[in-house]
Amino acid sequence: MASEKILAAKKDVVAEIKDSVSNAAAVVFVDYRGLTVEEIGELRAELRNNDASMKIYKNTLTKLAADELNLDISEALTGPSAMVYGNDVVSPVKIVSEFAKKHEILKIKAGVIEGKVADMDELRQIATLPSREGLLTMLAGGMIGVVKDLSIALDLLAAQKENS
Repeated sequence: MASEKILAAKKDVVAEIKDSVSNAAAVVFVDYRGLTVEEIGELRAELRNNDASMKIYKNTLTKLAADELNLDISEALTGPSAMVYGNDVVSPVKIVSEFAKKHEILKIKAGVIEGKVADMDELRQIATLPSREGLLTMLAGGMIGVVKDLSIALDLLAAQKENS
């Protein structure tokens, strides 16, 4: 029988997993089996640069946390699993998807987007979205176009007023 100290440590880990999943905008569960230490380090560095993280927990503890959060991800928790999570919906999904394209060994198992289990189609759609910076650039480009058109129209109006 497990000692009280071990049980308390496991409860702390379950609480940590629950906290990570409930506070994250996106969580992706991946099978990392077959990746080298360097490749995992490369993935973690990329995630860290984009305000995301990757942790490896025991599947039984992750399942307990998921059950407490009413998330049905038990099918994804077979075999080695890593949990990738971040505060942005797009970044973790996009980084993991792009990394999986380069390293076919990495398999995406499941995802939780804003507290709801997401199917693979939803994850693929999110992975194709531009990053936050890309979206802001597109917005700024659109706004510059409007300002440019307005300035041309005002210049033409001013020229017309001068000629009248």
